[in-house]
Amino acid sequence: MSISPIKNEILEVKGGIPLEGEVSTSGAKNAITKMLVASLISDKRCIFYNVPNIADVEVTVALCREIGSQINWNRDEKTLEIHTKELKSTYIPQHFCGSNRIPILMIGALLGRTDQDIIVPTVGGCAIGKRPVDFHIAALEKLGAEIEYREMKKEGAYFAHAHDGLKGSIINLKFPSIGATENSILAGCRAKGQTIIKNAAVEPEIIDLILFLQKLGVIISVDTDRTIRIEETRQFYETTHTVIPDRIEAASLGMAAIATRGRVFVKNAPHQHMITFLNALRQIGGGFQVKENGIEFFYQGALKGGIQIETDVHPGFMTDWQQPFVVLLSQATGYSIVHETVYENRFGYTEVLKKMGADLELFTHCLGGNHCRFASCNFHHSLIVKGPTPLTASSINIPDLRAGFAYVMAALIAPEKSEISGLHYLDRGYELAVEKLSNLGAQIKRTCPSEELILT
Repeated sequence: MSISPIKNEILEVKGGIPLEGEVSTSGAKNAITKMLVASLISDKRCIFYNVPNIADVEVTVALCREIGSQINWNRDEKTLEIHTKELKSTYIPQHFCGSNRIPILMIGALLGRTDQDIIVPTVGGCAIGKRPVDFHIAALEKLGAEIEYREMKKEGAYFAHAHDGLKGSIINLKFPSIGATENSILAGCRAKGQTIIKNAAVEPEIIDLILFLQKLGVIISVDTDRTIRIEETRQFYETTHTVIPDRIEAASLGMAAIATRGRVFVKNAPHQHMITFLNALRQIGGGFQVKENGIEFFYQGALKGGIQIETDVHPGFMTDWQQPFVVLLSQATGYSIVHETVYENRFGYTEVLKKMGADLELFTHCLGGNHCRFASCNFHHSLIVKGPTPLTASSINIPDLRAGFAYVMAALIAPEKSEISGLHYLDRGYELAVEKLSNLGAQIKRTCPSEELILT
């Protein structure tokens, strides 16, 4: 059973209560959605375990079914079987426009499997900055694809084909874009000869994708200098794969525990994927203990600011960690700096935090030493946060996925009742967020003032 979001549905949160108990980490959204698309390069059956029941997986499943995939998803057992024996279509309808970032990856997955035109709608997701689709297109064109953007109805679409087949090449990415790396990998699997991707992204979710592809039959390797090598693959195999735990969710739950002065054991939190985050957490006095099957997070006294955080590609501090971390810094004594180097518009959520009482100031210039693409571009991509400041309850509308959890976390700190709308963003990436927080003692519930929830 799943809950279909309703536009006027809201989240009621009464804060000031320490979170206590144990919670399990779900499968990584940014891994399973990409592997579902990756399965399309073959005609073999693939079975995935630890699949999260979230909206982005629902959208990806719908995309795959649109082109002919047979899918059996047992949400209770967290298993999903996908088999794309043949393609019934290479056209992704326009109603998927803006749904998430997955449609653009369909190009790389399908180019080597069909000589027909592939039509996908424009990229969607959260309003956190421009998606570097030009990186995708340049990489795929290097392999012999022809891609054209055309206006269709009210939105645009990308038309792509490789009538003469894909040919392996050397792809030099200007920036280690996760999406461009994934698209290049998927196209390279069926390209003739060898494909070499330089300056590739090497996030844990991409390594999980590579492990899945190797099981599927692809000869693929990763060098220490961010170089990925892929050999042409024609023989594929049925396979099973367990999705890695979601490092973003694990860190978010850990920060919520500390921010509310509680103690929570996050089962299956992936220590090896959270090293940079845990270092920053320890620097400000956040308590944690790594155990055999997870990480326990706890409040161990007043938090200390004076830290400088710069988001970066892996193994740097993840851009998806910075929003809840800023909320945490608002409760730490002193001044701290956060420099966002991955997306140019990722501080839009701070206006609501300021309304709730956080002391934040944005800057257009770089407040950090890392090379930044946004230097002299007039984007607000640095901030200074001063704490500790008490947060007050508020009525909040979620603007994007990760800001959503940051707002929930702020509401868990603030006394009295906050009301949060725009829950579809939260549902995209956090499985059973309300249930998990409620089980930890939070006073939190979904309500719909004028309509009942629709159960499907």
